[in-house]
Amino acid sequence: MGAQQSKTSPEAAAHEKAILDHLQSLKLEDDFVHVSSEKEPVFSGGINRQPEKLAVEITQNWQSKLLADPKNRLALSALSSANPREVLTNRAAKIADQHVFNVRIPFEGAPITNQRSSGRCWLFASTNVFRIALMKKYNLDAFELSQAYLFFWDKLEKANFFLENVIDTADQPLDDRLVQRLLADPVSDGGQWDMVYNLVDKYGLVPQTLYPDSWNAISSSTINYIVVAKLREYAIVLRDLVNSTTTTAATLSATKDKMVREIQLILTLTLGPPPSSTEDFEWTFVDKDGRARTVVSTPHRFARDISSAEYRITSAAIAGMVSLVHDPRHAPLTLMTVERLGNVVGGRGVTYINADMGTLKQACASMLRAGLPVFFGSDVGKFSERGRGVMDPDLFDFELGFNVRLYGGGLDKAARLRVGESAMTHAMVLTAVHVDADGNTVRWRVQNSWGADVGEKGWFVMSDAWMDEFVYQAVVDPRFLARKVRDVLRQTPVVLPLWDPMGSLA
Repeated sequence: MGAQQSKTSPEAAAHEKAILDHLQSLKLEDDFVHVSSEKEPVFSGGINRQPEKLAVEITQNWQSKLLADPKNRLALSALSSANPREVLTNRAAKIADQHVFNVRIPFEGAPITNQRSSGRCWLFASTNVFRIALMKKYNLDAFELSQAYLFFWDKLEKANFFLENVIDTADQPLDDRLVQRLLADPVSDGGQWDMVYNLVDKYGLVPQTLYPDSWNAISSSTINYIVVAKLREYAIVLRDLVNSTTTTAATLSATKDKMVREIQLILTLTLGPPPSSTEDFEWTFVDKDGRARTVVSTPHRFARDISSAEYRITSAAIAGMVSLVHDPRHAPLTLMTVERLGNVVGGRGVTYINADMGTLKQACASMLRAGLPVFFGSDVGKFSERGRGVMDPDLFDFELGFNVRLYGGGLDKAARLRVGESAMTHAMVLTAVHVDADGNTVRWRVQNSWGADVGEKGWFVMSDAWMDEFVYQAVVDPRFLARKVRDVLRQTPVVLPLWDPMGSLA
């Protein structure tokens, strides 16, 4: 069974044709859309043509011709018995992408972190940037800030942010595109640099030892399911209240507050009660010289105490950093923001300076020469191999295997954004770059948050060509930008809709 291709008998074919003829003769009621089988012209882009069926005979002919070629039979044997990525890995690219860099920040921080089965990369990347100054200040070999602490408050703030957006859009139809976009992703794990700023500004930071990951921080799918289900339920309730003529502002606020309290209950029982942002904590640790030390602070003060004179890293400098993006759909030196994208009501909105890749890469290299790590956002799943820790558009030779080009073909970076083929999906940290004799950047050293069992003990190497194609954002100190770039911050921003690719949360 299944060894022979099926063939349609003449009797079955005639019966099928009779059924089709009968169906085509039926008149549809006016409530339905009538699709005629007559040869009426179909206009698509000014071209007069009919939709064409995919004929079985044609596909069989294509397949016969394909398998007549010995090269295709060889490809069939190789590609059907293993992961095509492994089969088509370009050995030359692996050899070229060595972990050798001639510009490197003097202190990269440790250990390699692990976000595990959660989408908290932006919190890991940002805290990996913050921790360097604290590690130098307290003389530490290894240190992590609590990502779970920020994760807790981000979930709660996003819940409130979502419910306020629901109230504000309650006059729109439920199937309105904006309303549906809000409902599609009320409290994702992802975020952006400006959203980290909001959390740290409001709640501060704590060492990871004082608020470690719970099981649900490590594997967030269950709490996301529960919280999202409740928020969508709340959305219907709030929309009905807003559209009722008897609802008062006080009733609406009280109802929303009760909903947020229920979300806080869920988060507290699954993530654990976080330290108070205003009360003292006591952090006891052993520094790299073996001395036992104790620090007493509040999360707010601890965040403000980020400082390192050696690298000119301070909490104020971090707060002043700006997001450069490369979005070739828009003109360079354009200020952009995304409508209703954020996490804290009344907090900083998400703002980007659109720049060309030359400006973005130059700023990153300048940061690294000054000893500063760089938070960046990219589409990490494209032409990357996590086992070896390589990101290179030449890594997989799909043209060799399938005679099709996925990179350098019909879609450039702008087109990939327009059709949904690419977007920011992951945040990481740059700590080094290799520059050739002419001053051109060649490859970049990347600190990931997928644990030490992938890449080169957790480190990845990114080719400069991959950066051109799949890096969208870098967060930099404005002192490394030309005045004309800094002056973009004075512009009135172009407001992108919430569903725009630049609204993707890493």
